[in-house]
Amino acid sequence: MSLYFEAAAILSNTEAKGGSLKNRIFGKKDLKSPPGAVYAVIAEATKWSSVLKEVVERSEILKHEKKLTPTLALLLTHDLLLSKRGVAAPKQHILYLAITRHKNRLNAEFTKCRIRRGFASVEAFRTHINTAIPADDEADGKGDGKKSAFHPRWVRVNAIKTTLDKALSTTFAGYARVESLTDLATTPKGIYVDEHIPDLVAIHPSADFSRHAAYRAGQIIFQDKASCFPAYLLDPQPTDGHVIDACAAPGNKTTHLAAIMSPHTSPAPDAKVTACERDPGRAQILQKMTKLAGADGIVTVKASQDFTRIKPHSAEYVHVGALLLDPSCSGSGIIGRDDTAVLHLPLAASEMPVILTGKKRKRLRQPAAAVTALDSAASTPEDTENATNELSEETPEQETDAEKLKTRLANLAGFQLKIILHAFSFPSATRITYSTCSIHAEENEQVVLRALASGVAKQQGWKIMKREDQVDGMKRWARRGDPAALEGMEGLLKETKLDAKTLNEACIRCEQGTDEGTMGFFVAGFVRSAEDGGDGNGKEEETDDAEDEVDDDDDEWAGLSD
Repeated sequence: MSLYFEAAAILSNTEAKGGSLKNRIFGKKDLKSPPGAVYAVIAEATKWSSVLKEVVERSEILKHEKKLTPTLALLLTHDLLLSKRGVAAPKQHILYLAITRHKNRLNAEFTKCRIRRGFASVEAFRTHINTAIPADDEADGKGDGKKSAFHPRWVRVNAIKTTLDKALSTTFAGYARVESLTDLATTPKGIYVDEHIPDLVAIHPSADFSRHAAYRAGQIIFQDKASCFPAYLLDPQPTDGHVIDACAAPGNKTTHLAAIMSPHTSPAPDAKVTACERDPGRAQILQKMTKLAGADGIVTVKASQDFTRIKPHSAEYVHVGALLLDPSCSGSGIIGRDDTAVLHLPLAASEMPVILTGKKRKRLRQPAAAVTALDSAASTPEDTENATNELSEETPEQETDAEKLKTRLANLAGFQLKIILHAFSFPSATRITYSTCSIHAEENEQVVLRALASGVAKQQGWKIMKREDQVDGMKRWARRGDPAALEGMEGLLKETKLDAKTLNEACIRCEQGTDEGTMGFFVAGFVRSAEDGGDGNGKEEETDDAEDEVDDDDDEWAGLSD
């Protein structure tokens, strides 16, 4: 059966391909197995990997099955113990025989593991795994001991097709309203109406609306709370008339813009959203989502359109009043992101702990067992006791990874700055929002400061949107910019005539793993008035570091969802 071999090969990523796991799977043309099946087995095994690692190691099956690698053992053990269909291989297949001959031993170790964690049933255990962000190295006892965070399923009620009140009485009929996310965590049939974003609700992650008629009709859209911030902060008005979503696919923010503008279409019939998407395939996804959400009367999709190639003073765009910028980023803030999620691999038989005895002190050779879905399973052995030859804090491999990340962030930040500076050149624009699903200051506060210090910002009169000028829900959001992000950038702050506190208060952050139930996210706004518009010539400031060749890290569209 090629399914498990192909899944293991993708996890090891020997070709060192970038992008999200889903994009790499569905973009691979030579797969013999259905891409959906490959993705499903990887996603589920990764979710359970800290548990399965313990089960495989304690059962010692890798000592007896030489044809099984740690990755294959993990994938097969998951399907043997936890998949309703069982191992997806013929009964005489070598992999099927290799794993099923140890079924009793694996079942016994899994039961012990469940009891040690305090779960009375497999279903209770499954609910915990499906609804919580696992603590780091939970199975190995290396975590910080903190309780797993609760992340709800956020659902935006699509104001183009229905209302919040109607959705509560129909789509969510039978769901009890709760007052907090804490209450929701213990109420599977509960619903929480968000206090910051209009028309946004949260439900328990165990609730499945993917087949609900309202979802299929585009009346509800699965969208993380943080992802709703850019359109809401932009707050397009009837006077804006024309709004641009610069990097639109897959379309959640685009349709949110349309929903915000939809009540204004009668008094402002010319109000519209232009959604730019330079990738033709993703543009098709954008068009599909826009149509299903009922936004095709407001949204015009510009397929194969690179936003930076648009001429701001052309007749088509000279009246653009607001722009939403959500460019490619590292994606480091996304919860459960499949290319950054930790996969806990069991140790191979040859890597099991070895006790060295003799005249020297005992030393335990213990290779690290956690890798990401973008890295191979290899790692540098690490002593657990102080040894004569101490290992450096960073291995050469880690230093290389750090350098790669630094280079990538610099390239992304250059492109992100280029996007903002181009947006500054639209002569009639008065509001812009810039956002990333990144936790890195290089892509967030630092890009914002560099943009404000640019010549085009000064020439066109662009300033930061201060907290007191933000729309009500964003003004009340407590988590602001990172104070440490602007350290060492005092020169640029002086150029902008801003102090660090004011700028940080203007920036909005979300963090994953908090009781706010969001992913990691950043958003900031830029504003100018007609009086601050400068000479309006729209000339752009060129940036040498604005590199356009970056990976597109967004996942393939899988319905009206993030």
